[in-house]
Amino acid sequence: MRFFVLFLGAAALVAGCANPGTPALNYTVPLQPEGASAYVEKPGWATQRFAVAAANPLATDAGYQILKAGGSATDAAIAVQMVLALVEPQSSGIGGGAFLLHYNGRVVDAFDGRETAPAGATENLFLDAEGKLLAFFPAAVVGGRAVGTPGTVRMLEMAHRQHGKLPWATLFEPTIALAQGGFRVSARLNALLKTETELQKDPVAAAYFYQADGAPLPVGHVLRNPALAEVLKRIASQGGQALMEGEVAQAMVDKVQQHPSNPGTLALTDLARYQPLRREALCHDYRARARDFRVCGFPPPSSGAIAVGQILGMLNATQAAALPLENGVPGADWLHLYTEASRLAFADRAQYVADPAFVSAPAGRWDSLLAPTYLAERAALIGQGPDARRRETAPPGTPGGEQSAYAPMADQREYGTSHISIVDGDGNALAMTTTIEAAFGARQMVNVWPGLAGGFLLNNELTDFSFAPTDARGTPIANRVQAGKRPRSSMAPTLVFDKTSGALLMSGGSPGGALIIHFTAKTLYGVLNWGLAPQQAINLPNFASLNGPTLLEEKRFPASTVEALKARGHAVRELELTSGLQAITRSEASGKVQWLGGADPRREGVVMGD
Repeated sequence: MRFFVLFLGAAALVAGCANPGTPALNYTVPLQPEGASAYVEKPGWATQRFAVAAANPLATDAGYQILKAGGSATDAAIAVQMVLALVEPQSSGIGGGAFLLHYNGRVVDAFDGRETAPAGATENLFLDAEGKLLAFFPAAVVGGRAVGTPGTVRMLEMAHRQHGKLPWATLFEPTIALAQGGFRVSARLNALLKTETELQKDPVAAAYFYQADGAPLPVGHVLRNPALAEVLKRIASQGGQALMEGEVAQAMVDKVQQHPSNPGTLALTDLARYQPLRREALCHDYRARARDFRVCGFPPPSSGAIAVGQILGMLNATQAAALPLENGVPGADWLHLYTEASRLAFADRAQYVADPAFVSAPAGRWDSLLAPTYLAERAALIGQGPDARRRETAPPGTPGGEQSAYAPMADQREYGTSHISIVDGDGNALAMTTTIEAAFGARQMVNVWPGLAGGFLLNNELTDFSFAPTDARGTPIANRVQAGKRPRSSMAPTLVFDKTSGALLMSGGSPGGALIIHFTAKTLYGVLNWGLAPQQAINLPNFASLNGPTLLEEKRFPASTVEALKARGHAVRELELTSGLQAITRSEASGKVQWLGGADPRREGVVMGD
């Protein structure tokens, strides 16, 4: 059975192209939903054999159809990503990067498709002529300056060679069909276009996303992208080379280098030389409700797994485990402990985490930041009890007793991304977080063939580097810009296993810039510690601290909770905190296994499966 919120039926058939002996994909274009951009309750889903969770119903459906045709979890993820590039262009696409955590029933692999700084980039990239930091927006973001070498397609190609079942070309059929036939503009895309101020300045993007009078395309408008379809046809037949070399690559370089006011340095050699990486997943033990888990995430250059693991580990060394939800939401005592642990984790993040090809891990191992003895030391800094107050400062620690040679990075804004979780019927699973950074990236749309409408957006991922290369004393910052370097990320694709049996229990993650860490930690804690179903955990109100104010999702917490936090010295800020969580968990009752799926009510995502 198909599990699909707002799914209305099926329309035109598009024949699949598979090798002899391989099941053909007969992709069916669904009648297309108009997902809401506000908070819309989701029911949660239950499936028996496999499940796909993604940020847009059309993307989820493409993954579902790939699995039905005999594809693997990796096959489905490729199809999902390509559809997201079309229908959710503000968040991810072929002009960006991604982290994919994959489980093949035995081993967890981490596939790194993070963007890299071009060879021409220097550590002064985000300084003006007087040596002052550029304003984040629009000076740094918009144009060619912040565009990194995209890695998503090359990374997916690597993952497909190892874990794919269907032919590579087959996986592009859903997006090509939708790009040619059109998809309906969703309420979320329309809402983001309304508030956008820079995208309209790019002639290609303006012609594609906006009407002649400058108004964004209305909800329900059938939008076609034949220019993207042509690029995808070439990638389908020639592989990632079609994107990273030749006329498509030249079009990307021209777009970046010829920007009229803010050019960048991306070159053809950067694209041709880009290499995805296969890394060792970063895993740690976690105990909750008298059960032992193994939590696996993505290692640096992502800070997500380290920060999530630190927060969970520090909470376990406090009174947090004894604190239940209060009237269905976290109470002030628990939120105090959580945000204090978060501030300590973010202090370490600012001090240590960067591309491991350029920066050594403290004490020679990234898991030194997750060592139980170290986290217990850090947790001892958290004030506990009813009268405990917020610490004035949260300093970085010294994991393994080793002092850092770097200066801490100042807080900077992070945006964007989308998340995909998939479990297939053969025991394979993945969690993939994918991004072009800010909404609509660098606001630059690449079109190789001017006679065709549309194209694809480029990332602004280099703004994830520290704008300042050093501190005031001249000490270098670990996450400064350097040629060929991967910028630090907060993406936190996560897989959870039963430590005793080794069984996969959960796949999850979220978009949200630096807040990804908190959205993911909330969902993990809700499932593992409070025993919630994934939809219930996702529905919990969001909360965070980036080593500054305590952030609460507005209108989701009682006034008494807010006042209690303020009484402890917390500077509370209530704001939207729009996550985009997707999660799938394993449930077993009476010897019967099923998969429970959840999708964030704050966005358009759904779960489908059989």
